[in-house]
Amino acid sequence: MSSPLIIVGAIVLFYLLSCIKILREYEKGVIFRLGRILKEPKGPGIIFVFYPFDQIVRVSLRLVTMDVPSQDIITKDNVSVKVNAVVYFKVMNPIDAIVQVENYLYATSQLSQTTLRSIVGAEELDTLLSDREKINTELQGILDEQTDPWGIKVTMVEIKHVDLPADMQRAMARQAEAERERRAKIISAEGEFQAAAKLAEASKLLEERPVAIQMRYLQTLTEISSENNSTVVFPLPIEMLGTFLNKK
Repeated sequence: MSSPLIIVGAIVLFYLLSCIKILREYEKGVIFRLGRILKEPKGPGIIFVFYPFDQIVRVSLRLVTMDVPSQDIITKDNVSVKVNAVVYFKVMNPIDAIVQVENYLYATSQLSQTTLRSIVGAEELDTLLSDREKINTELQGILDEQTDPWGIKVTMVEIKHVDLPADMQRAMARQAEAERERRAKIISAEGEFQAAAKLAEASKLLEERPVAIQMRYLQTLTEISSENNSTVVFPLPIEMLGTFLNKK
């Protein structure tokens, strides 16, 4: 009689051991009992899952980094670009993530792709290249709102790379070169304007004090003689020539 009891006890012990599940710190267990979901998920730690009446679905609560594949998009100003992005999200409500959507990872990936296409397609190329932070914020807000019924929180969306056609890259390079030339000409013109203004101020000062011309003249001769030049340039005032012409 003891042998059947031992066998039954061994079976019961084996069944109880098989019902023990260990969930990690970042995991939750969504339990279906006779097809109906329990109100609260279990874990982390040791939990009991009574097969075949219970079924468990493990859900990770860690932050998920999902890469959005490159999308062929036509911007608002009819420029064809390829844009890829990365989405950061985590499961906040494990029950909604399992019950409300069949596969929350796949659904979030597809939603990210369609949202990226619609948002980037509504922007011009200059905005896409210069104001990327605004587009990232808009993408994050839309995805977070759409995935909220699934128990998912989208924390951040970042556009990684914008691939432009070769002809568009050459056009932008020519535009940048023309812009740099325009700035160089403006800077040169401003320098000429400032130099002319200073010369005008100097001429007014010399007009008020004629002796300053002689002082400047002597200083120039001193600078020429200090360079050990074999040729000395001697400036002749125009007034002296005028005197000789008047005598004639």
